[in-house]
Amino acid sequence: MEFYQDLGQCRELQMSQIGPPPASTPLAKEVQRRRTFAIISHPDAGKTTLTEKLLLYGGAIHLAGAVRAKANQRNTTSDWMEIEKQRGISISSSVLQFEYHGWQINLLDTPGHKDFSEDTYRTLTAADAAVMLIDAAKGVEPQTRKLFEVCRMRGIPIFTFINKLDRPSQDPLDLLDELEKVLGIRSCPMTWPIGTGDRFRGVYDRRESEVLLFQTEGEANVKGRLSAKKLTGLDDPEFVRIASTRRDGGLDEHEGQEIIKQFNTELELVSVAGDPFDLEKILAGQLSPVFFGSAMNNFGVERFLQRFIEIAPTPSARKSTEGEITPTDPRFSGFIFKIQANMDPAHRDRVAFMRVCSGHFERGMEVKHARLGKSVKLSKPLQFFAQERVIVDEAWPGDVVGLLDTSGELRIGDTLCSGGRFEYEGVPRFSPEHFSGVTIKDPMKRKQLQKGLEQLSEEGVVQVFKQRGFGDRDPILGAVGGLQFEVLQFRLKAEYGVDVKIERLPFVHARWVTGTGLDADAFDRREDTRCVEDRDGLPVVLFKSDWGLRYAQDTYKTLRFLTTAPMTRLVSKK
Repeated sequence: MEFYQDLGQCRELQMSQIGPPPASTPLAKEVQRRRTFAIISHPDAGKTTLTEKLLLYGGAIHLAGAVRAKANQRNTTSDWMEIEKQRGISISSSVLQFEYHGWQINLLDTPGHKDFSEDTYRTLTAADAAVMLIDAAKGVEPQTRKLFEVCRMRGIPIFTFINKLDRPSQDPLDLLDELEKVLGIRSCPMTWPIGTGDRFRGVYDRRESEVLLFQTEGEANVKGRLSAKKLTGLDDPEFVRIASTRRDGGLDEHEGQEIIKQFNTELELVSVAGDPFDLEKILAGQLSPVFFGSAMNNFGVERFLQRFIEIAPTPSARKSTEGEITPTDPRFSGFIFKIQANMDPAHRDRVAFMRVCSGHFERGMEVKHARLGKSVKLSKPLQFFAQERVIVDEAWPGDVVGLLDTSGELRIGDTLCSGGRFEYEGVPRFSPEHFSGVTIKDPMKRKQLQKGLEQLSEEGVVQVFKQRGFGDRDPILGAVGGLQFEVLQFRLKAEYGVDVKIERLPFVHARWVTGTGLDADAFDRREDTRCVEDRDGLPVVLFKSDWGLRYAQDTYKTLRFLTTAPMTRLVSKK
């Protein structure tokens, strides 16, 4: 099987993605050296650990913290909220930026828990590629399937890193077969494991004919990077020695021969029956390059990062009300994909995360807020590393910039642009599946509760629905996952000083209603439905049963019941 032998074909195809002007311009050069991607996985597959190890190679941190940290260990850098540190899980997306050998890497660490999949979806709208992390023992898990489908909907390239090869694992060929049968995507292994579990010796780089010798956690600490061993062939005596060397340093030639025999058989099957390397299919999301390693032991991660940079796409064109906007369009533009309140609790700040899509962003520039049709000055742009922040003077397509939003006018999905007024495709709001009421324990703190619900709903922690005729009193909260209510309760107390009681409500569906002839009172008179309003005053009907939803759909033929909020365009296409 032949792999690309230099970066020529990668560069040529990548440059065709970013559009004119030619690569000699500063804008095109900056676009070319950027890679923006998100990591997706099922909980506990090692996603946050992989994130930390990638940051190590970028020199962004000097000591990675285990996710389930002991008292004398660091908390992971990408998990910055107190509740994340306590639970050992990621519940919000983190934006992490670093340089690696001249490349600018924008890494979006997403929640793995299914209850926060909506936040993951929003983050994927800002990514040009995704890295799918698979636990070698468990294979493709339910949440991985769900997030994979989101990536497929967006049509972005998907890279696969099969993790924890040093533990008891499934057969590597079975894992590749599962990728195709469960996810429906073909794969092209870039590296191949030499043994698994306690017989794991390392990985073989198929393009370079090199072996990376596995090291334990202690040996593979931050200070020691692996040097690959070049082989003259698979019968190289050095390869036999590697396969025969046990973890304790002893030699077992019989076991070594067994490992080599199995490795040769698997590699031959992959070479003959597997898919060849095809860059166009990879960039179209039809073929996934596969890498093997152990993130916890810092093994195989840097080789993955090197290959990813070579293959992954540069920032690409995006659809707008003016048609496609290429990243090399000289007009600056970007869209808001995330809002985060209280990243600095002492100042009660509100930060809007913007993905730069085209042109050159400069601090202090004046841009058009497309939805509101007003000018906004971006005077204090920030880049974040967990809670650490630094003011930036410029940014380029693919970069993520934090904007301090003191006016509260920015929303998820908003477009900021110069040299015209246009909007990018919005970020959908999905129908909640869990509902609750909220009761404040100290009535004197009602204002703090109102502010907390307003800010946290703008982040997407929950959706707030107003009951008709009640004003801001007794709102109904909706969430895609039930754990979001626990996060809301925790953050209201920690960040706003409001102690509340969350009371689950029996609704199971929410549908936005469009069409003619809506009688809101008719839904309120029924026991199993209620008509409420979302943040924009749009009507939403809550249902307590599947039957109630079907009855409404069959009865009210002039109405449409939508699972996502209507996307309102305030800028007409010209």
